[in-house]
Amino acid sequence: MGAAAVFLPADPPRGGRWADHRMVINGIFFRTRTGCPWRDLPEGFGNWKTVYNRHRRWSGDGTWQEILDGLRAGCDEAEGKDWGLSADSTVVRAHQHAAGAPGPARGPGHGGRR
Repeated sequence: MGAAAVFLPADPPRGGRWADHRMVINGIFFRTRTGCPWRDLPEGFGNWKTVYNRHRRWSGDGTWQEILDGLRAGCDEAEGKDWGLSADSTVVRAHQHAAGAPGPARGPGHGGRR
């Protein structure tokens, strides 16, 4: 798990062991990246309900924030606490009907084809 492993919670004192953190976190990242419904997660990430429950639990109890804060600690000192996370949003997906196919003519002034 690398640097993040230090910040991950241990198995709960009661009940069984948690599923592998790496597999579950990869499932959470996959779902976030693709936007697929939880039930459509590929089986390689384990049971979708396990991935969903872990994400929900860690979002509610502050575990994700602790992981981010811990990883932030090694960032450039010049940035200090103002350091932030940036996500690339250059990929934009359009609906299949927006792919340039000719549509119905709407008449003059509406930009339709003649």
